[in-house]
Amino acid sequence: MASNSSRKRAVESPVIPDRLYFKIGDVARLCAVEPFVLRFWETQFPQLKPNKSGTGQRLYRRREVELALEIKRLVHGEGYTISGARHALESIQRRSRPAAVPARAAANEVSAKETRHNTSRSAPESVSAAVGQIRAELREIVSLLSVQQPRPPRTRARVVALSPESGSLFPL
Repeated sequence: MASNSSRKRAVESPVIPDRLYFKIGDVARLCAVEPFVLRFWETQFPQLKPNKSGTGQRLYRRREVELALEIKRLVHGEGYTISGARHALESIQRRSRPAAVPARAAANEVSAKETRHNTSRSAPESVSAAVGQIRAELREIVSLLSVQQPRPPRTRARVVALSPESGSLFPL
């Protein structure tokens, strides 16, 4: 009975300090787990991907700390298995995503159609003029490159004989 009541009791989430990055030890202290548990969770939960510094130190952002706390709540607080917690997190993300995405996608689609429609009216003259100018410039470049220009003969430096009386290796 005691185990059931402890599972149902809400686990108080700790206050996350207002910082940009957290080291693995800080996150382990906040979540009250060992650092190896966080490293294991990284392998099991694709959503948990902390950045790494140049020296290989894991740097967690606030959203990753919140995700680690959520994983801990699911696994330790509610008794989910690792795979069950993974599926629960995926279903939470799927539920929160679809509401916002279609509205943005529809707006983007409408604006793309309007852009294509508006540019198709005025663009042909300017586009064809630009293409004609580019073609003329390319033909000019090809003609310059195709002309064989004679190369001037290479002049070789003359070897100067050293006179024994100068005593210098560098005659003037």
